[in-house]
Amino acid sequence: MKNILKDISIIIVGCIFASFGTACFLLPNKLSSGGFSGIATAVHYLFGFKMGTIIIILNVPVFIIGFWKLGKVFMGKTIIATLLFSFFIDIFEKIKPFVFDNFLASIYGGILIGIGLALVFRAGASTGGSDLIANIAQAYNSHIKVGQILVILDFLIVLGNLVVLKNIEIGLYSFIAIYLDGRMLDLFFEGINFSKMMYIISDKSEQIAELINLELKKGATGFYGKGLYANKDKLIIMCVTKRNNIVKIKEVAKQIDKNAFIIITDAREVYGLGFK
Repeated sequence: MKNILKDISIIIVGCIFASFGTACFLLPNKLSSGGFSGIATAVHYLFGFKMGTIIIILNVPVFIIGFWKLGKVFMGKTIIATLLFSFFIDIFEKIKPFVFDNFLASIYGGILIGIGLALVFRAGASTGGSDLIANIAQAYNSHIKVGQILVILDFLIVLGNLVVLKNIEIGLYSFIAIYLDGRMLDLFFEGINFSKMMYIISDKSEQIAELINLELKKGATGFYGKGLYANKDKLIIMCVTKRNNIVKIKEVAKQIDKNAFIIITDAREVYGLGFK
């Protein structure tokens, strides 16, 4: 019960963020974040119906299929999230819009929606719409990629809004909002304080590792590989570090061996001594 209450609390906060971004930034400027919200935006401007009500009606058949394919726990949370999201949209819709600049609206609307959806997803739920359809499709066929379905559905919905509302700028700014929405989801789940992983390949790997340890107090891992061009065994250094150490480690490696081969890549999540 404690975990359920915690998830519902997170869902409430997430729905407030997402609905605020939708109702106070995107909707007044006719912009769309894709999904059923995008369809509801077009219907709202064509017929004057409340956006939140339209979202609930569109989700009803998807909920029925979802209960069958995705389970009661997930769908129970998703129904709560969808109802709250729709409820808050209809409330925030009454607030005077903050901006009427499409560029600013797409930026702030996309960021707020991304934060809100990330919280909802973290609580093990969904706000319905295209992401729920994508999950149902994957439940039927595990080889289907959810991300690809979401991109296709959102593109078609925004394209439909562009045709209905007859304004190409609306579509272009909507894509900015969708992009920022996705980026905020990535940042939320992957973090912004990610580390870097370095591979150093050199004939003097042991001296480089020793100097890294002495000057930076950083540990490293060595493993052996074979250079297929020269057919020689080499000790490869792997070092995970914060971004501010990258330049110094490169200098140390080049100081020992100016021909050292260095590869730097992102390490999104690192657990262990000195990290999480």
